[in-house]
Amino acid sequence: MKYIGIVVAMEEEKQEILNLMTEIEEKQIYNLNFIIGKIKKKNCVLVESGIGKVNAARTTQILIDNFDLECVINEGAAGAINYSLNIGDVVIAKHVVQHDFDISAFGHNQGYITGIGDNIICDQQLISIFEEIINKMQENDFQIKLGVVASGDVFCTQIEMKEHINIKFNADVVDMECAAIAQVCYLDNIPFISIRCISDIPNGSNETTFDENLDLASKRCANIVNEFCSWKIRIYNYSDKTSKLFYKKLIN
Repeated sequence: MKYIGIVVAMEEEKQEILNLMTEIEEKQIYNLNFIIGKIKKKNCVLVESGIGKVNAARTTQILIDNFDLECVINEGAAGAINYSLNIGDVVIAKHVVQHDFDISAFGHNQGYITGIGDNIICDQQLISIFEEIINKMQENDFQIKLGVVASGDVFCTQIEMKEHINIKFNADVVDMECAAIAQVCYLDNIPFISIRCISDIPNGSNETTFDENLDLASKRCANIVNEFCSWKIRIYNYSDKTSKLFYKKLIN
């Protein structure tokens, strides 16, 4: 059985996805609680990783090792570093980068990871379907855009740090997990995409804003995942052992 894997960092983000799920069962693996069920007609596995890149990477690898996945979706709250974004706006990742990974002493760009490159491009077929979702949701009172997610093991509060990451990586939002999940999926050849809703804007005291808007961000991301699950996904394997995703709109 094929599953959509959904990785979130926090309880609030998990609960909004859980509210969408039916036929639920749970499986404990290495002290992680994997919630198995359906969203609409799609088989899904939901897991809360905890905060930070190591937690996110560990959880993603355990997910991949134990479930036959069609793709992995990472979703949740993020901080806006693009000045055109406001609280409640949504960024669908076109590519992701680890802004705190730095081996520039050896002549590489900041963010460059050996064997990976300067960034990780999200799955093009997933991007295509989310572009259609974006077009469908254009009448909302919030902005949805394709953009760049920059991840690091720090909750960004400093304006100077925000501006540096925005300029250096042309990034739209910052978080603490996305790029680590993407790296594991890239290495394991699992299609990946991320959905991030703006909960705060780094300004020196945005931890309070984050707490105030976490529920909003969690719900908004969950609504987009719910729309995504109205699509049917099929994987076709080729002779070179690589896989490509093809999509059809699910006729209910």
